[in-house]
Amino acid sequence: MKAVVHVGLKQGVLDPQGKAISDTLLRMGFDEVNGARIGKVIELDLEDIPADRAADRIKDMCEKLLANTVIEVYRYELLD
Repeated sequence: MKAVVHVGLKQGVLDPQGKAISDTLLRMGFDEVNGARIGKVIELDLEDIPADRAADRIKDMCEKLLANTVIEVYRYELLD
């Protein structure tokens, strides 16, 4: 089983990297860009465990290490 975890900054948290990308894209002529936010994707290979147990373990991993829940939000998906 594979888990894909998406971590990004909460709304209202300053994202200087996203701002730099957005500004640069605008200067390059991509006028349709209204903003950009930077995040990270973490792919985890998991042993065969029941999906409900995997979900609990992934939440625990995110809360303890993968995401700084003070300023970041996360979501995940389980893939067979």
